[in-house]
Amino acid sequence: MLLKRKKFKNQRGFAIALALLMLVVMSLMGATLLVVVAGDHKRNSNQDVNQQAFYAAESGLSDARVWLSKETPLTPRGNPDNQSKFCKTDFFPNLTDAKVINDRVSRDNLDNKFSNMSQDEKNKLSNYSFEYFITYTPDKNGLTQNQQEVTVASDTGSSIAMDTSYKSQGGNSGTRFTIFSCGCNASYDECRENKSIIVRLMQNVVLK
Repeated sequence: MLLKRKKFKNQRGFAIALALLMLVVMSLMGATLLVVVAGDHKRNSNQDVNQQAFYAAESGLSDARVWLSKETPLTPRGNPDNQSKFCKTDFFPNLTDAKVINDRVSRDNLDNKFSNMSQDEKNKLSNYSFEYFITYTPDKNGLTQNQQEVTVASDTGSSIAMDTSYKSQGGNSGTRFTIFSCGCNASYDECRENKSIIVRLMQNVVLK
């Protein structure tokens, strides 16, 4: 009888120890799962923010092309860093001495570029902005003071992408310009290089 009681106590002690061990293992698995889910959520969120900042930079390219097609004359002047808030020349390694065309650095928040939006969409887009400047296409030394003439066999076009070209109608030659555009995950008043996500794009443009 005494032997059976000891055996029962040993079994009960083993069951309690096993239950505690299982509880610890399940707790560790749950904590690990939470960490993994939180990490995935953060990565997805960062990917969405980077993508939206990229779209903002593309909007800057589009805005710059419209301005270039309408503006005359186009003359290189001062350093764009004197005016830019977050799209600095040192973001672009092919620039060593930039002279911005017509001394113009332009910026805007994305909510100002679209219409027919809900208030929620407008509020979201207000947290993204672009800034850009335009120079003559840099030479091999990164200088932009002198224009480069090129010959184009026929009219060509491009989507918004890096290092593509666009030519206005008529003629077979033109001047090369380069648009330097930055998209930011904050309004242009709040965008800071050390705090914000800034996506940089560059596009070559040929105009008569």
